[in-house]
Amino acid sequence: MFKLLKSWLKNSLIALLLATLFLGISTTAWTDSSYAALPAGNAITDGKALLRYSLPIDNKPVRQLQKSLEDIANQLRANKRWGAISNDLKSASRILDKPEKILASVPEERQPQAQALITELKSGVNSLREVADLKDKEKVWEQRAQTLNLVGDLEQLMVTGFPFEVPAKYSNLPQLKGRATVSMKTTKGDLTLVVDGYSAPVTGGNFVDLVQRGFYNGLEFTRSEESYVLQTGDPAGKEVGFIDPKTKQYRAVPLEILAAGDKEPTYGITLEQAGRYTDMPVLPFSAFGALAMARPENEANGGSSQFFFFLFEPELTPAGRNLLDGRYSIFGYLTDGKEVLDQLKAGDKIESAKVVQGIENLVEPT
Repeated sequence: MFKLLKSWLKNSLIALLLATLFLGISTTAWTDSSYAALPAGNAITDGKALLRYSLPIDNKPVRQLQKSLEDIANQLRANKRWGAISNDLKSASRILDKPEKILASVPEERQPQAQALITELKSGVNSLREVADLKDKEKVWEQRAQTLNLVGDLEQLMVTGFPFEVPAKYSNLPQLKGRATVSMKTTKGDLTLVVDGYSAPVTGGNFVDLVQRGFYNGLEFTRSEESYVLQTGDPAGKEVGFIDPKTKQYRAVPLEILAAGDKEPTYGITLEQAGRYTDMPVLPFSAFGALAMARPENEANGGSSQFFFFLFEPELTPAGRNLLDGRYSIFGYLTDGKEVLDQLKAGDKIESAKVVQGIENLVEPT
């Protein structure tokens, strides 16, 4: 019922890749004009970067600051273009030299915290310049990651309130009005997950609620050789999802997809069914460890407790053209533990999962 990727999908992906190579189909994601601040080139494959870009903010200087620092990764991969990295850092410094433009989007009560972060960012960019001058690739990677974490913290301070109203018909389901961090212990090691309620409040709320209940503790993972997902959430017994102890009913979660440029998610229908064949979701299947809700193939609103990690394979699942974007609800990304996720196989278990940050953003159903 919940088997997502079969051999036909693998063959479809191969065919799609060949079409990309021989027919010139672009694999670049984020084509919507509202995402003009995103770096040019191939789709983003870093879950942390996707989470930063998906924050509901509209401050061009901080987005340009992020873009400059994100671009360093492209230059490091392209045979370490130190001149281009130097230009990125100069751009970042110029932006930080005019903090008032960044602070304009930060509420007054949060400005002292924002100013402290800007000071840290200036120091971080200076440190980056020093290690870049030494052409120390490993230290540049490390310092860049630390500096981008500060950018993410600064961007988070700009978020005020929740950006849209969830349809009243889903008020019977938990909702995540913000973000939450989940720590998951498995038989192979620890994983850290960030759940994005700004883009998927119903799907994210359902997951965080089940984590709080201890629902996933002790459940096994499933993974087949021909698929590119690691799935879990199937409870013991005949049930395939969560049975709410209050209602004694199967908790069904609607398909929920926020498309780039939209002000609120689309519910109960895939982007393809809506005729939006080229539109991209804000949270795409372009990063290893994307978190998505599993569902019966022909039931858009049939998801419940089962979810999967997407094991991104760039050769067979090209970003932005992977047959899953717009068809399944992504509600977050793996942010730590990539090596652990890569090792998990069928039969491995979730020993425990708990919300370590953001539980205050969970809104219980009415």
